[in-house]
Amino acid sequence: MPGKKKAQQDLDFTLRRVFGKQSFRPLQREVITAALDREDVFLQAATSFGKSLCFQLPAIVDYGIISPLLALMNNQVASMRAANVKVATINSTTPPSAKNAILEDLQCGHPLTRLLYVTPEFCTLDHFRKILRVIHSQRELSRIAIDEAHCISEWGHDFRPSFKSLSFFKREFPDVPMMCLTATATARVREDIITTLALDPAKLKLFTMTTSRPNLHYEVRFKSDEEDHYSDFLAWLRAAHARRTTNPARADQLAALNQRADNVPGIIYTLFRRDCESLAARLRADGIGAKPYHAGLPHTERADALAGWVENRAGYDVIVATTAFGMGIDKENVRFVVHWQIPKSLEGFYQEAGRAGRDGKAGVCILYYGREDRDRAANMMARDNARREPAFRESVGAGAVVQQAQVMGRAKSLQALVAYCENTAGCRHEAIAKYFGEQAKPPCEWACDWCKDAVGLVRRKEKGLASEEWCSTQREMGTYTVNEYD
Repeated sequence: MPGKKKAQQDLDFTLRRVFGKQSFRPLQREVITAALDREDVFLQAATSFGKSLCFQLPAIVDYGIISPLLALMNNQVASMRAANVKVATINSTTPPSAKNAILEDLQCGHPLTRLLYVTPEFCTLDHFRKILRVIHSQRELSRIAIDEAHCISEWGHDFRPSFKSLSFFKREFPDVPMMCLTATATARVREDIITTLALDPAKLKLFTMTTSRPNLHYEVRFKSDEEDHYSDFLAWLRAAHARRTTNPARADQLAALNQRADNVPGIIYTLFRRDCESLAARLRADGIGAKPYHAGLPHTERADALAGWVENRAGYDVIVATTAFGMGIDKENVRFVVHWQIPKSLEGFYQEAGRAGRDGKAGVCILYYGREDRDRAANMMARDNARREPAFRESVGAGAVVQQAQVMGRAKSLQALVAYCENTAGCRHEAIAKYFGEQAKPPCEWACDWCKDAVGLVRRKEKGLASEEWCSTQREMGTYTVNEYD
């Protein structure tokens, strides 16, 4: 098969020339080959897998338009432009003049744009759909890629109604292959995605990778409202800095990689914007280069924080962010991810924690857990459901089923995350694998707090958490402060 051999050589050449990578990670070649063979593809893989390469590389080998349908893609766009690939994005930050130029190019007959990143909301607009029909009629629409595909499912942890409208693509362009990519889909969510998008299970190329990330160290640190856990984290971070700067061999290695020995790149996730800004300010006051990142900040400030952090500039070592940050960010040397409070879902925690250690080297994932935060999260979820109750009562048929699925899915995921945090009887890696339906026990070479020190974990939990009796009393008194998530 000489033609097939040449195609494989083209893949290797493009991988080296455009992406600067010497070899594919396991299964990437198979996924890309299936895409180039015009198959519908579903890829479920951990955050470090390199899912974006699976739709970027085919667009270069096989000229066409791709829509990952993800808002925060500026980092990917910048990296592709640096490789001289004609790529464009249309989102809320795109200036009108730039948007008009992109749309004119798409309608010209033979567009120069190889990849187009757009939001799912933009795909619902009649004007854009008419343009897609023109591109399709010119046989220039090669494939549709939907990143973060779990957002399609009502049973997913991050359902967005606008993603449901993406069923338009298979109805309108049944001959155009589709790629769905996600790191966080249970079996039920996966089935829902496939059904919603009208993909044929018999013809679909399904690739599911293990959730296991053995290079990540998972740790739950217990806290209560009685104590500020800032000093605990600062002590840990300073110890991490000290290990780097006092190890000459390590310093030489980092210098060879053009990285500073005193820089420990990381992300701290907070639920609230006020915590995001105040925590970044506290870290800066203690000599740590930290920048806030949330939707309420000016776009220029967010862009500067992201660029400085990705480029490892001095003063941009740590990003303190709300949970919208990180999607589509390709930064391999993140050494830690910290959750300042319990996240909204186990899937969200897994995806966000997985942004550490994408280079295959050790990464630390710390979750600060307090029962008061657990109760606040449950209260906020209940209040959100109560606000939706009138709409639930008015809904009938499929609409009511969808809304009920959302409520049940969010509640189940939060309960699973609470169980993960409270667990002192098993491996963290194994708990995550079981949640996503994996049967095989993942490796954990002392890479979680339980495997490393089970006895100490129990002692720290007993010492650090408020008692259930006390929490029950506070719930009855209604003393917890409840605020909206950002």
